[in-house]
Amino acid sequence: MCFQVPGLCMDGICLVISPLLALMNDQVVNLRKKGIKANAVNSAMSAREIDRVLDNCVYGDEKFLYVSPERLQNEMFLERFRKMKIGLIAVDEAHCISQWGYDFRPDYLKIVDLRALKPEVPILALTASATPAVVQDIQQKLNFRKELVLGSSFARANLSYNVSLQEDKENKILEICRKMKGSGIVYCSSRLRTRELASLLSKRGVPALAYNAGMSNIEREHAFRRWMNNEVRLMCATNAFGMGIDKPDVRFVIHADVPANPESYFQEAGRAGRDGQKAYAVLLYNDADPEKLFKQIDQRYPSKEFIRKVYKCIGNFLQLAPGAGLEIAYPFPLTEFVRNFSLNYTETIYALQLLELGGYVRVSDIAFLPSRIVFRMRKQDLYSYQVANPSLDGFIKIILRMYGGVFEQFTNIRESDMAKNARMTIPEVVEKLKMLKHQQVLDYVQQTDIPVITFLTGRMHEDSLIIAPDIYEIRLKRDIERAEAIRKYLTHQRCRSIQLLEYFGEKHTSPCGICDVCREKSKQGLTPVEYEEMSNAVMDIVMNQSVTMEELPAALPKFSAEHLIEFTRWKIDQGELELDDKLFLNVPGLENE
Repeated sequence: MCFQVPGLCMDGICLVISPLLALMNDQVVNLRKKGIKANAVNSAMSAREIDRVLDNCVYGDEKFLYVSPERLQNEMFLERFRKMKIGLIAVDEAHCISQWGYDFRPDYLKIVDLRALKPEVPILALTASATPAVVQDIQQKLNFRKELVLGSSFARANLSYNVSLQEDKENKILEICRKMKGSGIVYCSSRLRTRELASLLSKRGVPALAYNAGMSNIEREHAFRRWMNNEVRLMCATNAFGMGIDKPDVRFVIHADVPANPESYFQEAGRAGRDGQKAYAVLLYNDADPEKLFKQIDQRYPSKEFIRKVYKCIGNFLQLAPGAGLEIAYPFPLTEFVRNFSLNYTETIYALQLLELGGYVRVSDIAFLPSRIVFRMRKQDLYSYQVANPSLDGFIKIILRMYGGVFEQFTNIRESDMAKNARMTIPEVVEKLKMLKHQQVLDYVQQTDIPVITFLTGRMHEDSLIIAPDIYEIRLKRDIERAEAIRKYLTHQRCRSIQLLEYFGEKHTSPCGICDVCREKSKQGLTPVEYEEMSNAVMDIVMNQSVTMEELPAALPKFSAEHLIEFTRWKIDQGELELDDKLFLNVPGLENE
């Protein structure tokens, strides 16, 4: 809505910059279904395919062009960009431009170069999870002429946030799923856990499916469609599941494992209740989880020696000579790579991410691209070819009947559908398409479902790699701060909504009244507002003077003595207050801080 509607209203093309190949492809498909001309360019496409798409944007009537940020430095793209009539530049997932953000992408820093080429074109930056520092950074990095931020509150009045300490998470998840109605998502930290939980829940009467990046595209698509169509109500998924979900009636989101940062949690939990109806976000943790957060950070930052080793192994795997490979995309089957060099899979993933942040390589996300074709011959030449090749005439006619627009641009096809119409096997269809490609009748690109890696500098000697502080040490420090914010969210008995809103820079907010903390407070005969007022008053007294529990009513006469004592005991039980050896009230850890 934020960029497609104004893009349609403005003259020229709306250029959309997005890091997510799968989301780009989904949006292009949906726009085309509405009769709107849209296309995408990414590193998984052939040079001829990219060339044709860009030509259509210069000389045709395309309305939307989606590109990945790494495309912006490609000379083929820049040459055509100069000739395009651009009405709007939309930067999706704009927090990726900020090194203060949780998902920084170096290629995003190059977006500003487009402004110098077309300074009159307005630019729109969109993000759903940015702190004030990130919002400020986005505007600076994109050279906003003046500060202009449009946004609404992060508050979700219909969404009840809940945190629960549970040693037996599986039974708690089962209990929640049986109690709740409607669709739900259970987020897990690993692929194995999604499969195990889905199997366990299904066996115990709650039909569930798994969804993770380790599944084939067909498996993921099948699971997704069944869930979207309410054939099964529960999806157990990694964070690979979520972007672009258009399902408003999700009634609950459960986190079986603690997320790494508040931004990820807010986005994932926020997929519940988008229809405005009451919904629940439940975060489960056990005593070991807070410490596990910090151990996971150690995993995300393997040693610099290991990072250099991975870089060297990539060059050997692709058989690149020193200096070779610059800006060439290579298929990169990750599992085979790790197995060939006896590398730790998880550490290798994070090493690749750090190499990408350092500007040495680029690894595309795993995105399924269907098979696609475009005719190279003009219609009159194709007719002559059909007359001269009667054995292929019927097959070509089937293509023309099934797919429109195959003379103008690459068109997605399904070999299985063609085989059914032509009464052939899928291998026979593939063979005929390859034959037509060989004879330069058409271009045929077969489906892909593997990552692609690109050397951004040409292969270097691994000892020459510089892992800069802003890529390693500074990011490590920020990740620790985010983990600390999540730990506080788990353990502090303050309104959950207030905690999240304050993290994203919203001050002076009122308690939501529907989270687990607010509901617990209401059991003590206090409204959330009264509870917050009492909490602030007690904490202020305790931090600024020595006082016992019995002395509190005299120090705070505006509150009921009975409520005050009961409230203070509850605070002690929750670990937010403690008594020293002289029975004075203290805030735990305050002296250390």
